[in-house]
Amino acid sequence: MFGRKVMGGACAAALALFATANVASAEERQFGYSLTITGSSDYLFRGISFTQNDPTANIYNEFTYGIAYLGLWTSTINNGDLGPWEQDIYLGIRPVTGPISWDISALYYLYGNRANSSRGSNAHGLNPGHGDVFDTSYAEFKIGATTPIRDGFVVGANVYLTPDQGYAATDNISIEGTVAYDLPKYSVFAPQFTGLVGWSHSGTNSTYKTGYWLNQQEYAYWNAGVKVNVDKYFMDFRYSGTSIDTDNPDRGKADDRFVFSAGVSLTP
Repeated sequence: MFGRKVMGGACAAALALFATANVASAEERQFGYSLTITGSSDYLFRGISFTQNDPTANIYNEFTYGIAYLGLWTSTINNGDLGPWEQDIYLGIRPVTGPISWDISALYYLYGNRANSSRGSNAHGLNPGHGDVFDTSYAEFKIGATTPIRDGFVVGANVYLTPDQGYAATDNISIEGTVAYDLPKYSVFAPQFTGLVGWSHSGTNSTYKTGYWLNQQEYAYWNAGVKVNVDKYFMDFRYSGTSIDTDNPDRGKADDRFVFSAGVSLTP
């Protein structure tokens, strides 16, 4: 019930925002495209490793038309029965109202394999023991906003809402606060400090009786680090952690860690 109320209110707010946003500019109604290729020492999703703490590589393609966008994010993973890859699909809009830039989107997480619960635990540390094959792909919705505090200093917030989808996911809400600050440039290096603090709370269902996140119903997560841009190339040095219980048998997927990433952004 809590998830349905929150989702209904969020959808109403999104519709009201879309109605009031400045979306009529002919100059903005143009096609765009970008491609980003990244390698990383780990793949963390809200502080939880989806690669068993091993390296990963991913590609992000984005197609835009005015404020609308379609994003395709493909990554290698190594997490239980989810398979060797993950494909995320994002469809959304980025309107601007006054000083606030919005990101309103629907997301779909598609995995390489369907999970067979008789072979072991799934991505979130749960083995319901049905001995059948289940679809682990699921959808969620995002409302995000950022606003500048002063030149080079931006704060933001994100809300992710997930409907109950049986074995794939319980109803869930994740709330994040973000900050980005441009550090002084040095020669060709343009560093930026970014940080995030988040909190996730899941419901329960017939599959997830004690919670969705590694058998835990709620937890906090955070990360902070410096991204260094050099023309179209970038490096990211980041420290991440969660509040998942230290006695959780899967705590090793969510303990504090340093993550290094590097990649290239290609925009025609």
